[in-house]
Parts: sequence; C-alpha cells; structure tokens
Amino acid sequence: MDASVQQIPDVLLAWYDRHARTLPWRSRPGEAAPDPYRVWLSEVMLQQTTTAAVAPYFAEFTRRWPDVAALAGAEDADVMAAWAGLGYYARARNLLACARAVAAIGGRFPDSEEELRKLPGLGAYTAAAVAAIAFGQRAVVVDANVERVVSRLFAIATPLPQGRAEIRTAADSITPDARAGDFAQAMMDLGATICTARKPRCMLCPLSGSCVAYRQGQVDSYPVKAPKAERPERHGRAFWMQRDGAVWLVRRPGKGMLGGMRALPDDGWNARSNGSGTAPAEGAWRAGGVVRHVFSHFSLQLQLAIYSGSEWDSLPSNEGEWWPLDRIEEAGLPTLFAKAARLALATGSGEEH
Repeated sequence: MDASVQQIPDVLLAWYDRHARTLPWRSRPGEAAPDPYRVWLSEVMLQQTTTAAVAPYFAEFTRRWPDVAALAGAEDADVMAAWAGLGYYARARNLLACARAVAAIGGRFPDSEEELRKLPGLGAYTAAAVAAIAFGQRAVVVDANVERVVSRLFAIATPLPQGRAEIRTAADSITPDARAGDFAQAMMDLGATICTARKPRCMLCPLSGSCVAYRQGQVDSYPVKAPKAERPERHGRAFWMQRDGAVWLVRRPGKGMLGGMRALPDDGWNARSNGSGTAPAEGAWRAGGVVRHVFSHFSLQLQLAIYSGSEWDSLPSNEGEWWPLDRIEEAGLPTLFAKAARLALATGSGEEH
C-alpha cells in the first residue's frame, strides 16, 4: 500500500479531533461511547435525510421515548405521526419492529455487527455504524458521504451502483482497528463538510495528499454514476370530505407506500400505475387544485377533489375517522397529504352537514 494511503487513518483522526461536528446523538472525540439506542435511532433517521432535517425529529423522539423500551411500548400510530415529514416511512415501521425485537431480548442491543444484522430493518450500513460508533468494533461503515470520499481517494471509475463493492473494499483497506467509530464519523464529517458533492473544498482537505482524483484534477468526476432512468409520472386523486369542523381521514394499509399513516382517501394510485379515479362517496365533487410530489422512483400529479354531497353513511367507520380541523397538524399526515390539506383549506373547502 502507498505510504500516503497508510497514513490516512492517523491524519484523518487528527483532523477529526479538531473539527468533529457537534451533533445531539454523538459523543465528542475522547468521550465515552454514546448510548447505542441514540446511535441506532439517529442512523435510521439519517438514511436519505439531512442532518439539519433530522435534528428536531431526534430531539422529539428521545424526549417522548428516551430509551428502546419506551419506544418498543409506543403505539404504532403515535410513532408514525411523529415520523411524518421525514419520508421513507418504511423506516418508521422497521424502527418499531427493531425496538420490540431488542426489548424482547432484554432491552440491550447486541454489540457485534453480525448479531445486529439479525435485527429487523438493520442493513449492512446501519449494523456497521452501530457496531463501530456505539461499541467500538472494527466495522466498515459506508454511507453516501463515505462513498464519495473513498471513490475520490482511490479514483474508482466503476459507475454506481456496480462500483459499491469496489468502494467498500477500498474503505476496508483504510479502516483502522482502533477508534473505528471515530474514523467512521470522521469520514462522514469529511464528506459532509469538505469533500462535498458540489464545489469540494480540496485545499482544506487533510487527505488531499493521498487523493488520486485530486492529483488527477478530476475530483468532480467521482463518484461515477450510471445515467439516471427517466422517472415516470403517475396520476391520481385525493378526496377532501369535511363536516362539523372535521375532515375524514383513513389509515393506509400497514405495508406499501406510506404504510400505516393517516391520510386523505385516494383512488389507489401507486408507483406502478395511475389511480382509478373512483371517489369514496356518491354525490357532487368539485376540483380543488393539483398537488405535485416527487417520490424516489416516480413523480405524482394528484388532483384534489372536494366533496359537496352528504352521503356520509357510505363511509366505513372501521376504515377512517373524523379528525378535528383545529388539530390537523397532530394527525401526522405524510408530506404529500399535508400539501393536499393545506391546498383544500387555502382554497376554501366548504362545510357540509
């Protein structure tokens, strides 16, 4: 191995000791390892989400459910509502499943990467992160920031996602036995603050002397990404039904998109097909506008329909509830339906009795 590559762990850890970000789920360099619950919770929240967006959710979760036993005993609906706005809602369902699995084995997280992988919802990345950061185990932790740093350090030209195995092998080659958790967090911090996706600050990077892409003058070329497939557009309808100061909300099925969340009724649109257009009740409907929303694999154009009828008896009581409009913020609507609710209220939804 090149001498400059061998120096990476020591150089990076020295940089981290001076420049580590202060985050609510993290221990500072040299302090005792953080609570595994807080590490795990933060890592699940941080998947596909920024640190700035996660911080208030993390504070609220740890206030309401300060340990894994408390979270394991929480009501599904409460957790899903508290998660609303973070997106990728399968994470919230996995969060509950994992908390309950840990509670069932005595309330303590396993301390090895192998055993952590056996818990619900813990993939390779999260298990490695918890093992390294919470328990000091040597584990190869590769998130999007680390992926970018390593691809540039070694000028890995294989496009993503195929190049991920090569990136992980390279990350393994520089992961030290000691301070593996600090090293993982140092790599994350480097990617988040210096080796950024756009306009990387190479002149401030402690690893520029070891970086092949920097020597080549090709930093912006890495990581190499395969051409993106065109994102399909789907069409559907959502339905606003209001009476006596309340709106009709349904609970979405536990599995599938936005599973387990409260929502407005819709016409069954999904990632693969348009909605049927079918309304949940007979009677007059009027157009309430359009909500556009982008999911990871498709975009959605959602037509909002506002009810002007009075066929309330056709609404199955076991599938929904009348939710007070003055508490609509407490319903925990996912972002898409929160947009639709704001549109309905802004355009004047009317009131039927």
